[in-house]
Amino acid sequence: MSEFRDAFRTAISLLVNFDGDLMAIVGLSLLVSLSAVFLAAMVGLPLGAAVAACRFPGRQAVRVLLNALLGIPPVVIGLIVYLLLSRAGPLGALGLLFTPTAMIIAQWLLVTPIIAALTQQTVSDLHDEYAEQLRSLGVGSLRAIPTLLWEGRLSLLIAVMAGFGRAIAEVGAVIIVGGNINHVTRVMTTTIALETSKGNLALALALGMILLLLALAVNAAALVARDIVNRLYG
Repeated sequence: MSEFRDAFRTAISLLVNFDGDLMAIVGLSLLVSLSAVFLAAMVGLPLGAAVAACRFPGRQAVRVLLNALLGIPPVVIGLIVYLLLSRAGPLGALGLLFTPTAMIIAQWLLVTPIIAALTQQTVSDLHDEYAEQLRSLGVGSLRAIPTLLWEGRLSLLIAVMAGFGRAIAEVGAVIIVGGNINHVTRVMTTTIALETSKGNLALALALGMILLLLALAVNAAALVARDIVNRLYG
């Protein structure tokens, strides 16, 4: 029990003093996850909107695929990216394996289906609501996508925040493609796993507190956005 108390005090000290190693790990984690979520939003938002608003061959198959990808194990994504970026892989010449870029790619592949699937549901509801008005204005499905995305911006913000929560908490895929290299690819979740196995509970606790605060902040922001949506459209 005393060991845990000492570790907890040390963790608080690391946080209060903005320990350099701690801040570097947090900074890299945020850089990787925010970059991945930004890229995922650039792909997932228009993709989900297109699936919701447009009619094309294979549309149902795309919807099924998006929903299936929501449950894909992260380690499988990590393995796929590893095989692509390894020396023997098709993208091995780029030298991206065991770099933050490889971690961004893995998280991007994980987060994109989440944003796309949630966007598809939101835009589908909006498309049904505004279908008659859009037809009367002569607006086709493709031209309607920007309008529908704008109308659903607050709900879509929740989708993006859900993607960020998924990315920042990821462990398996980023270990595989990043290698958990100190001062290079070591992020919060991989550091917690490593330091806990080594018995260094202080650093693991400090990072765990930060992750918890981030999770609370994201969920609080999502609740606020949901309340705003309900007031505007409820």
